Amino acid sequence: MNDEFDLLESSAPAFDIKAFLFRALRYWKLFILCIGIGIFIIYQQNIREQASYRLSTQISVEDETNPLFTSNTSLTFNWGGVSGKVNKIRTSLQSRSIHEKVVDSLQFYITYLKQSRFRKDDIYKAAPFRVSLIPDSYQVLDQPIKITLINLLTYELSWNFENSMVNAQNYSDKSIKATEVSIGASKQQFNFGEIVNKPFFKGTINLVENREIKPGDSYFFQFEKFNTVVGNYKSKLIISNPQNSAILNLSMTDFNKSKIVDYLNKTVEVLSVDHLERKNQFVTNTINFIDQQLGRVKSKITSNIDSLNDYRVENKIFNIDEESTNINSQLAVLEIEKDGINRKLAYYSSLKSYLENSENTTELPAPSLAGVDDGNIQGNIGRINALSVQKANYEKTVRSDASIFSDLDSQIDALKLVLLENISTATNGLTRELNYVNSKIANATEKIRKLPKSQQKLLDIQRQYALNEQTYNLFLAKRGEADIIKSASVSDIVVIDKAKDVGAQPIDLKLSSRYIVAVFGGLIPPLLLAFLITFFDNKLHSPKDLESQSSIPLLGVIGKNTLDNNLVVHRKPKSAVAESFRAIRSSLQFMYKKHELEGSKTVMVTSSVSGEGKTFCSINIATVFALSGKKTVLVGLDLRKPKIFGDFNIQNEIGAVNYLIGQKELNEVIQPSGIDNLDVITSGPIPPNPSELLIGDKMDALIAALKEKYDYIILDTPPLGLVSDAIELVEYADATLFVTRQDYTKKAMLNLINDKYKRGEIKNISLLYNDYDQKGKYGYGYGYGYGYGDYGNGYHENDKNKMTLLDRVKSIFKIS
Repeated sequence: MNDEFDLLESSAPAFDIKAFLFRALRYWKLFILCIGIGIFIIYQQNIREQASYRLSTQISVEDETNPLFTSNTSLTFNWGGVSGKVNKIRTSLQSRSIHEKVVDSLQFYITYLKQSRFRKDDIYKAAPFRVSLIPDSYQVLDQPIKITLINLLTYELSWNFENSMVNAQNYSDKSIKATEVSIGASKQQFNFGEIVNKPFFKGTINLVENREIKPGDSYFFQFEKFNTVVGNYKSKLIISNPQNSAILNLSMTDFNKSKIVDYLNKTVEVLSVDHLERKNQFVTNTINFIDQQLGRVKSKITSNIDSLNDYRVENKIFNIDEESTNINSQLAVLEIEKDGINRKLAYYSSLKSYLENSENTTELPAPSLAGVDDGNIQGNIGRINALSVQKANYEKTVRSDASIFSDLDSQIDALKLVLLENISTATNGLTRELNYVNSKIANATEKIRKLPKSQQKLLDIQRQYALNEQTYNLFLAKRGEADIIKSASVSDIVVIDKAKDVGAQPIDLKLSSRYIVAVFGGLIPPLLLAFLITFFDNKLHSPKDLESQSSIPLLGVIGKNTLDNNLVVHRKPKSAVAESFRAIRSSLQFMYKKHELEGSKTVMVTSSVSGEGKTFCSINIATVFALSGKKTVLVGLDLRKPKIFGDFNIQNEIGAVNYLIGQKELNEVIQPSGIDNLDVITSGPIPPNPSELLIGDKMDALIAALKEKYDYIILDTPPLGLVSDAIELVEYADATLFVTRQDYTKKAMLNLINDKYKRGEIKNISLLYNDYDQKGKYGYGYGYGYGYGDYGNGYHENDKNKMTLLDRVKSIFKIS
């Protein structure tokens, strides 16, 4: 053949998207199955999972100033309060102590359950009873106790223990110990309100008021570890601070909406009370200090009154002259002034010692109680106290080695140095003032000494009484002022929206979206299977695939044979398959004419492996030439596996082998086919040396003799990819036809023929595409019998081809 058969280099084909899509569409049954399984799984999950809900509350953190505090207020309690900054409130919300108070207050360590179809659901307030515990008693942990309602007065407790030793917890002091119980199931009836005293439960069960009950209904209650419950709820609380504003959003996710509402609202309540207590810590310490001083001074006043009355009765002195009274009054004023100075000095001394030796300054009373009115000292004490409280708050939630502690310590130390300087300056001034007052007291005392001794003693008792009375009145006034300020203090936490169930929907059981996921999930396995099969598929599925894999020209495309033998052209001459062979005949004749070949022509038909339709094509090509009036002979040179005789109902006892070994003459091995102008030479008995026979001189003589007698010689040769016999016969062929088969021939099988064509070992070769199915379905209707399960079938051992169970399953879902 000429330049039209020149080799064209082709690049490796890319992933075939079209083949992938068509293959995926063939798996529609598998799509339906996988989607159905996915929907079924989601349905089973939905009916088994308990719905979760998310509710929230919103609070605002304000810097609320005491409305009764003014610049003239002598008690500086505001400096002792906790700053209303958001980060401090957020830190408090994250502290374990807050959650311990909430869990303890709500008794969330007791869980009320009701058996549903697949699980025990937490019903919380929906339970018609409540459990009350005996203080300082132990309750079994993690063991559901069943309660069955009998009537309005009686219920039945049931329990079942598998081990004799169980853990129990005392919710008063939170201690846990091992408790011995009886193994096995037991039950006992009790009256509502009756004390139950069992090793595993000590308490009472009471019906909730105005709650209807149904006799026979069963419920469960269970005790859980306190620390575990606290940890769970602490981790569930989500705190957000939008745009760093004064707003805090508190949200929580749980199975029971009522529990979420109660927990969030109780958290805010406990936080508000706790924050107010810390805010009033300074004033509370001051009130305690005042109460101690009032008690001390009151006892002195009582003693002074008793001494004064006793002295008057004993000495019969009831009136003192006016001059003595004036002197005594002046001395009393001086004594009061001196007492005030001494209180200030004592406070400064105590404050100095406290600052030098203590790390905690939150317990100092207000400076004004000692009469200290120095604004610098008052302000610095308040600032130190506030920083100390802030540090104590951080210690609950922040690691001890965090940098914030060193920053706070630095600020506190700097304020201490300033305050110590202020104390030193104030002490020096008070010392000078005290010396001046003492000198005046000495002068007044000298005048008193000139009076009779009886009057001196009486005046002294009166001065002591007046001094203590004035001190008592001072503390009493301060106490009233402190009470007013404390009662007027408000928390910095303002509730904007309380937690409330307004029809919250489940957040994790969105059925529609789950089923959509199931549908898409069901699409993935078939698509993945189609992708993998397409990606690793190395078979030919269309003439286009064949042309992309080889530069050898494609001579013809042959459709699927649906008959029970290979004589499709003879039996159905008007079929599409017969027409495709006529087209091949025309193409061959055109090729012979173009190459100016005269006389007898030889066509060799081969393939890569058995099962590709080589014999089928040989028989029908020979038939179409014979039907055109040309004397044609079909020669079976597949000596290793003779086959063509079966379709013509002739014997294979003698054939080409007998001629090649010299046993028979040519006319003895030629057999009529039953088709006009077509003779057949079968292969004959299988020889031990087929390759040697095909390259002998007798083969040359056979071809020469046939050319003298026939117009067309069709050679049915062995597969080229399995044995070398076909290569030896190429020299006798005017045209070589290489048969491939849809969905059967592997692309790699073309490498051998492509290589030989590229090197020029085979010329005038063309490709035939056999078993073409335009719909691209799999399964082959041939009956000529090389067998399709094993490419070497007939040339190697094990030529049985049975459909396995896996093959049947694949055929159902069209999986190749």
